[in-house]
Amino acid sequence: MSTLHTSFCAAMAQLPLVAILRGLTPAEAPEIGDAVVGAGFRLLEVPLNSPSPLKSIALLRERFADALVGAGTVLNAQQVREVHAAGGQLIVAPNFDPAVLAEAARLGLVSLPGVLTPTEAFGALAAGAAGLKLFPAELASPAVVKALLAVLPPGTPLLPVGGITPAGMKAWREAGAAGFGIGSALYKPGKGAAAVRESAAEFVAAFHGLLRS
Repeated sequence: MSTLHTSFCAAMAQLPLVAILRGLTPAEAPEIGDAVVGAGFRLLEVPLNSPSPLKSIALLRERFADALVGAGTVLNAQQVREVHAAGGQLIVAPNFDPAVLAEAARLGLVSLPGVLTPTEAFGALAAGAAGLKLFPAELASPAVVKALLAVLPPGTPLLPVGGITPAGMKAWREAGAAGFGIGSALYKPGKGAAAVRESAAEFVAAFHGLLRS
């Protein structure tokens, strides 16, 4: 297991919530990063269809040494190399592409590909995925999570992404979801750092409440 994979497992054990910062600009990155990391997030994703995403990734990496920072919407091997060059550690995709996983593995990065079917899930794990992004979660359900986990290798991290809210996490967790990717309910362009900090705290409190229940 690589150092980054060990760090990923530690971050998942601490708080298995991925902050998806789609639309983040480099100018906002430090303040928005402070808001989510201050609330407890240790997994940060800047999708590549954001403005100057590689610069934001580099800024977040420099500022938050204790967090794992990477890119979302990574669609090809060249983008994996660009994220690596910017200091990124996570490669998150909406789909399963063996070439993306192979390049991430070559560079020692952590991969979280998007899957929706057992075929995709098993293929992604065989290609070296550290965890699976169930996407879009709006097309699935907690029952799908339960069914997938019944056949996947024990301990496979499965993270629903899409439409996740603090109140909606309970049913997914009861079905076995390891964590979640949190997008527009946490951050979207135009949402200030104070509001992001409040939303981040709500997600963290809701998740910790599930652990205590």
